[in-house]
Amino acid sequence: MKRKDLLKGIVVCLAVIGLSACNNQSGQLPILGERTLTTNPVTGKRDTVYPSIPTFHLTDQDSAHVTGDSFSGRVYVADFIFLSCPTICPKMTREMLKVYHAFENDDHVGFLSHTIDPEYDTIPRLKQFATSIGVSSPKWHFVTAPADTIYKLAASYYATAYPDSTAEGGFTHSGGLLLVDKYKHIRGVYDGTDSVETKRLIKDISKLLTESR
Repeated sequence: MKRKDLLKGIVVCLAVIGLSACNNQSGQLPILGERTLTTNPVTGKRDTVYPSIPTFHLTDQDSAHVTGDSFSGRVYVADFIFLSCPTICPKMTREMLKVYHAFENDDHVGFLSHTIDPEYDTIPRLKQFATSIGVSSPKWHFVTAPADTIYKLAASYYATAYPDSTAEGGFTHSGGLLLVDKYKHIRGVYDGTDSVETKRLIKDISKLLTESR
């Protein structure tokens, strides 16, 4: 992907963080995205509603159905990659693998990698890739779906993903690792090509687990 597109994605993420960080008064991780206020029809009280990841239906490397319920009661880290990516994806996967190993024995943490090239990244190829890096599907799902489904879902994560004939590998996508809490709120965005950011992500997962418990 182009460097300017990666930077654009990071700028968008920072803008999203800015929308919610000012609402964080407790020292907890912010909930990213712009909140809305609604009136409870029963109590008449004003409720704060934060954006959350919508319902999704995906298929992983073991042909298993993966939905939001697959992460019920857990936090998870998500990203958007493709196996033939010649630029940032290998680095993103290496950084994600560091996080995986940090929480390999913690059942409260999961991982979700979406292919943005479902035509090439078939289920057998996703399985082969997951096996090659030594991860298993109950912990780390490599998922596929129709391309339009993936691209629409990426937008809900504040991620960029779309075909681009001018980009290396044929796709433009942002390089963020996205931390999602058990309520499907995004709690952090981290540059998946930066090992310093990976360390910050690991610390923030621990912080989020403490908050959840």
